[in-house]
Amino acid sequence: MDNTVSKKIRVLIADDHQVVREGLTSILESKGDIAVVGLAADGSEAVAMARALSPDVVLMDISMPKMNGVEATRQIKKENPQIGVVILTMFADEEYIFDLVRAGAAGYLLKDADSAQIARAIKSVSRGESMIHPTIAAKILSEFTNLSGKGGAREKVEHAEDALSEREVTVLKLMAEGQSNKEIANELKLSDKTVKNHIHHIFQKLKVTDRTKAVIVAVRKGLIDLE
Repeated sequence: MDNTVSKKIRVLIADDHQVVREGLTSILESKGDIAVVGLAADGSEAVAMARALSPDVVLMDISMPKMNGVEATRQIKKENPQIGVVILTMFADEEYIFDLVRAGAAGYLLKDADSAQIARAIKSVSRGESMIHPTIAAKILSEFTNLSGKGGAREKVEHAEDALSEREVTVLKLMAEGQSNKEIANELKLSDKTVKNHIHHIFQKLKVTDRTKAVIVAVRKGLIDLE
């Protein structure tokens, strides 16, 4: 492979509409630091190509023939957990959103997102972060808040060593708002490294591996209030 391409973020696009695949390819290739390494027309093909190409990120549609985006995401993450998955969905009330959270997708965008948002999501997910469209984030978090309420008292942090510090709670709240590490660092006047350390400790204490699940667990435990 070309050394220049190997330094770029390698993306696999999975969508059953050729015009969408071609359009996204054109948009992403124009960014300079992203290389589209494969195009899949259905979920089964996406799984096979992810296995063969080991991209950094898969840009995944939900409604596809043979295998939908939920099952494709589940299989890709099971076989290659290091691959990030960004979901592009047509509607904010997409019924599969919660299944996708459990399947391991880290990015969720509406198809009306502009090119800068799509590129930013891909870059964030490639760094192990999450990026969720505000409308979808509100729906996810609202639903999990309702679930915690229906279950009676919220879960509590079981051990003192698992309790989040005041600073970690602040960082977690900013994560829930969809802010990137850099944005959090700027707002709190911290270094990027310090923010990364805070997030690492949050993940350890909440026993999660990504930002979306960290926020969801924090809501369940009553550590942050989304209202």
